[in-house]
Amino acid sequence: MGLVISVSLDRRHRFSKAAADEITLIAGEGVAGDAHCGVTVKHRSRARFNPTLPNLRQVHMIQAELFDELATKGFVVGPAELGENITTSGIDLLALPTGARLAIGDAVVEITGLRNPCIQMDRFQDGLMQATLDRDAKGGLVRKAGIMGIVLTGGRIRPGDAVAVTLPEGPHRPLQKV
Repeated sequence: MGLVISVSLDRRHRFSKAAADEITLIAGEGVAGDAHCGVTVKHRSRARFNPTLPNLRQVHMIQAELFDELATKGFVVGPAELGENITTSGIDLLALPTGARLAIGDAVVEITGLRNPCIQMDRFQDGLMQATLDRDAKGGLVRKAGIMGIVLTGGRIRPGDAVAVTLPEGPHRPLQKV
């Protein structure tokens, strides 16, 4: 079982978000009041390509353990600064399979994939994008900048809420960038 450390949102498309006392998730849309909330894709580069695509990036989550790892590389990063809506602790979000469900507060989020680190990270802190990338034992690229999900059941989420994981049935598919 994990724990919510922080929640955040921003009405505008900015890199970092503002910490909040609570956020409300809307089924099929995302975080109420956040720029990425909606049924169709809201990420600017993806919307330019095809604004009718489904929004698989309704909620962005990062595990706080990433901040500790980045600190060992000389970066000072805290909750909401990388643009996540929910910061967790105690769950290896990156190890979850596609389709895993997270019961958080009153809400349920289904994991759709990985956030792809982008150049905006380097604008925030020089070298940060590379610091969130790694290689696995086979040489494959490992993206550590968080996971994305869609809201199955809406509800309120606050710091201190528990996070419970339900894994999908059948063979598990590893997370891919979305």
